[in-house]
Amino acid sequence: MGDALQEWWADFGTFGVALLRIVLILAVAFLLNRMARRVIRGFLNRLKESPDQPDRQTTRQETLGMVLRSAVTIVVFTVAVFMVLSEVNIDLAPLIASAGIAGVAIGFGAQTLVRDFLSGFFLLVEDQFGVGDVIDVGEASGTVEALNLRTTEIRDVNGTLWHVPNGEIKRVANKSQDWARAVLDVEVAYNTDMNLAMHVIKEVADAVWHDALENATITEEPQIWGVENFGENAISIRLAMKVQPGEQWSTAREIRRRLKLAFDEHGIEIPFPQRVMWIKRGEDDEGPIDRLDEDSFLPRGAPDEV
Repeated sequence: MGDALQEWWADFGTFGVALLRIVLILAVAFLLNRMARRVIRGFLNRLKESPDQPDRQTTRQETLGMVLRSAVTIVVFTVAVFMVLSEVNIDLAPLIASAGIAGVAIGFGAQTLVRDFLSGFFLLVEDQFGVGDVIDVGEASGTVEALNLRTTEIRDVNGTLWHVPNGEIKRVANKSQDWARAVLDVEVAYNTDMNLAMHVIKEVADAVWHDALENATITEEPQIWGVENFGENAISIRLAMKVQPGEQWSTAREIRRRLKLAFDEHGIEIPFPQRVMWIKRGEDDEGPIDRLDEDSFLPRGAPDEV
């Protein structure tokens, strides 16, 4: 009886020690997870407090924080579970082998989903684009409205919302990161004084630069790059302006509006193609040959100049 009691007490002691060690393992895992999550949260909060931090970074930081916290939790508690199983004398080799086989099967079945998640993670880490950026990913281009681990939502100029899986994004053209450039090829007639035309274009661009408009902010002095092309009906003069990211289109529209007014004031012609068609009458027809202007807005028989 004494031997049995001693054996039971020994087993109980062994079980108590194992139970204590299990509790200790879980407690340490819980503390490590809390500490790691707090460190991640503190790091992201310090980034958010940066005065130069763009607004689009907020979503990126929140998504990265969620991914990092989830990854830390999974790693810490996975290791803790394996340590607990080892404490209760469960052979881990079959479990690891089964998990490996299951992982391979799941990987083959969900490789597209895994590819999307991995691509989304690296898009976030590398900061290739963010919410509010104007991007071109091939078939879809427009403003990024949402960036998730699996998909990117892009709203194009027509209002269509594109849901693009991150794994299908092979290349990205970000049109609104850091700075942008508005490039205009201004066409003038062949008989135009080039020096006068360049002077007027430069004056208009400089005026927009100094006005510092809210949606057409030119950050550096505009540059006339010179004659760009001899076209069929006009000579092209290239104007280049460095602007705030995403404002190249509104800047170009404002420049075009002011250029039209300035050209009218200085008598500089903006050329457009004009053609004249002559209709030959038959031998029995009498009267002069008719002249028909191709411009649809001119009625038949309209004067040559209006």
